[in-house]
Amino acid sequence: MRKTIVYIAILGIFGLGVWYFLFKDNNIFGEQEAGFTIADTSAVYKIFLANRKGDTISLQRTDNGWMVNGKYKASRRMTNTLLETFREQFAAYPVTENAHNNVIKMLSGRAVKTEVYDKRGKLLKTFYVGGQATNNTGTYMLMEGAKRPYVVQLPVYNGYVTPRYSTDIKDWRDRTAIDMTADQIQSVEIKYNSENEYLNSFTMSRVDDGSFTVSLHPELNISGELNKRRVSTFARFFQQVGYEGNLSGVTDLDSIIANTEKRCEIIIKGTDGSIQNIDVYWMPVSKRSKNLATSSPGTPDQYDADRFYGIINNYKDTVVLQSNTFDKIFRRGFEFYEADEQQAN
Repeated sequence: MRKTIVYIAILGIFGLGVWYFLFKDNNIFGEQEAGFTIADTSAVYKIFLANRKGDTISLQRTDNGWMVNGKYKASRRMTNTLLETFREQFAAYPVTENAHNNVIKMLSGRAVKTEVYDKRGKLLKTFYVGGQATNNTGTYMLMEGAKRPYVVQLPVYNGYVTPRYSTDIKDWRDRTAIDMTADQIQSVEIKYNSENEYLNSFTMSRVDDGSFTVSLHPELNISGELNKRRVSTFARFFQQVGYEGNLSGVTDLDSIIANTEKRCEIIIKGTDGSIQNIDVYWMPVSKRSKNLATSSPGTPDQYDADRFYGIINNYKDTVVLQSNTFDKIFRRGFEFYEADEQQAN
């Protein structure tokens, strides 16, 4: 019996695959009624998403990648997933007459209107994305001007795609705090603020031969040669450094930051004159802090050992940084003048 069920499942998947490859470019329901597929996503240059609450997302392809709402870099993962969805989604079947009115009512209240444009600004498609189909293997969608909604599916995928059409800006913003390759760096300055750490501040600067030197705090007297291997390794730590989440909209956030201690400032200057900076603040300990019960070396007991506040994008955004991402950046100047076996944690 089990073997029979397995064989039937395999045949079903095989049949769906054959159907998809035979008919994916030939919409059997008609382009105007069910043309949800966009085969050539390289022609897509702008995507507009809007829900009934007034939340909108505008994605624009630029020479420097996708931008969201004209202000922020868009998440590469989210944009690639949406473009892939455009390319793969297909109308599996029309909604039955019995369900038609209920689906239309649902779409009227909760659908995400989706407009897709080409490079010249020409509107390619407009369709509405609803919720999960009743059989849990598709998504209700309606083409602009069509008479009937359809259940839209992806090949060999049983879920629904509504989350890919999110109108929440937090889902679309790129979560990169710093992004500069070693070849692009002119200098990195880390300025510690506390009385116990300010002597650990340092500046790594590019010199004429393309390598880097490290200048220490003027009050710190260190003898020894520069550990070039450590410097070279450190210069590679600033590419695609991410953050955990954006805190925009958090009540009283300014007062929270104002009442906590700044840990350090990170200033990265590029060879092209660009500047990326982060102000890092300690985050007060909370119920989810791992060091609530047991102290963590290097972290004052009143602060979280795993997370920090970060102010990025020229002081426009406050985000949550993770120590497992930034600890390798929080080095101390004297470490660059130690032998490798003396490396501090």
